Formats: sequence, structure tokens, C-alpha cells
Amino acid sequence: MDRRDYERMLEVALEEARKGLAEGGVPIGAALFDGQGRLLGSGHNRRVQDDDPAIHAETAAFRAAGRRKSYRDTIMVTTLAPCWYCSGLVRQFGIGTEVVGESSTFQGGVAWLKRNGIKVVNLKSAECVHLLGSFIKARPEVWNEDIGVE
Repeated sequence: MDRRDYERMLEVALEEARKGLAEGGVPIGAALFDGQGRLLGSGHNRRVQDDDPAIHAETAAFRAAGRRKSYRDTIMVTTLAPCWYCSGLVRQFGIGTEVVGESSTFQGGVAWLKRNGIKVVNLKSAECVHLLGSFIKARPEVWNEDIGVE
């Protein structure tokens, strides 16, 4: 996989983030791909829409992908660095690669994933920064709730 492959995968996650925003939710999207770049599942943060604090983009994509015997060859692509909850999901199931659209808005568990042998690719996407940054300016109380800040 090269940067262009990862950018193509990020487009799927970005489309999910846009869906979330259109639904009135937090614009974070994710997609899980196999080692050949085939989409297994995608999803977006639905905490607001479903009144469910556990529906993060990564968990939605993971659930949409269905069961697998092993996730070692899979690639989780997210528009934002994964929080500790979602970083735990990546680590627990041994997802081999985490592609991050951006981590300047939120660092999450990126360093921890790297220390635990997960390949992390940060695309530093200006579009991802803008999408979430605009949301945070418009709805800071929802963002703070999403990241657990009072």
C-alpha cells in the first residue's frame, strides 16, 4: 500500500463523516479494509443520532465488517485519530494498520498504538481538519461530550 491507496481509503471514511454531519452528528467517519484494499465495512459516529455513547465511527465500521477469524491483515481508516476506546478496539482485535486522516485536533491513542506494534499512517488531511474544526466551532458542547471533557 502507498499513500495514494490510503488516500483512496480515506475518501470512504470522509464520506461517512459527511453523512454524520448531515444527520446532525459529530463528523467522524471510519472504514475497515482488508489487506488488498477491499472495503469490509464503514460507518460514522452516531452518538448524537442514536443517543448511544458507544457508537463511534470505528465501532460502527468494525460492526459493519462482520466477523473474521483474524484482523491482522486489516486496515482501519479514520478521519480523526482514534480515542482510547477505539484505540482499544484496534489493539484488542489486532488490526494491523491504522490510517489517520488527522491527529492535530485530537491525539487519541496514536502513540500507544505505535508502541503496541500497530502501524500508524497519518495523512494529515486538511479536509479532515476543516470538517471537524468547523463542527467544533459550531457545537463545542457536543465535541466536549464526545471526547469526555466537561
